[in-house]
Amino acid sequence: MLQLREIVKRYFIGEPNELEVLRKISLIINEGEFIAIVGQSGSGKSTLMNIIGALDRPTEGLYILDGTPIAEMTDNELSEIRNEKVGFVFQTFNLVAKINALSNVELPMFYKGIPKRERRERAKYLLSLVGMQDRMTHMPNELSGGQKQRVAIARALANEPSIILADEPTGNLDTETGNMVMDLFMKIHREEKRTIVLITHNDELAKKTQRIVTLRDGRIVGDESNIAAFERGSTV
Repeated sequence: MLQLREIVKRYFIGEPNELEVLRKISLIINEGEFIAIVGQSGSGKSTLMNIIGALDRPTEGLYILDGTPIAEMTDNELSEIRNEKVGFVFQTFNLVAKINALSNVELPMFYKGIPKRERRERAKYLLSLVGMQDRMTHMPNELSGGQKQRVAIARALANEPSIILADEPTGNLDTETGNMVMDLFMKIHREEKRTIVLITHNDELAKKTQRIVTLRDGRIVGDESNIAAFERGSTV
């Protein structure tokens, strides 16, 4: 479970241009949920994503991930949290250009110290899960945008994280390919039982998730269940 209690994030603290980006955000995300966090540019989505992903610390408030208070951790401990508990999927894919798809998926497991044979087998399984079993030896520049994102999703699952954090994962894709990627997230949610947090400004994509949280000016202004629509979509 992920729990945020009255999270505040300020920049330029004590300066005349002090900026409060998040304003007492309280949010609980239960294990196994597929949730969308939506809002226009400047609403605080990216800042909230950075805090959830342990890429940044709140100025005030409490963040607990799987029972662990994140704000009190050292930088090294936060790095371990990011590697073991959070799987990231970014808009820009962030694949390593000089290694093939299989090696890209293996990379987080390499840094975790998983033996070569074990990480190779898991990487193959994950690429098969995302429909990339025929592209394992392809380099990133030999893949389409949608294929790159599939590899990125497989990589995000490598260390069996508690939560998948997807930041505008369809932002660089055309509508059809973006819908295919969303269908893939639904499949992973169903088959891998992962908690998925989708950060997006796209209301149509958000409607494919179980729950929609809306941010405006650093505050939560909506938190709606979308279970019925999600279950209809997941059975198609």
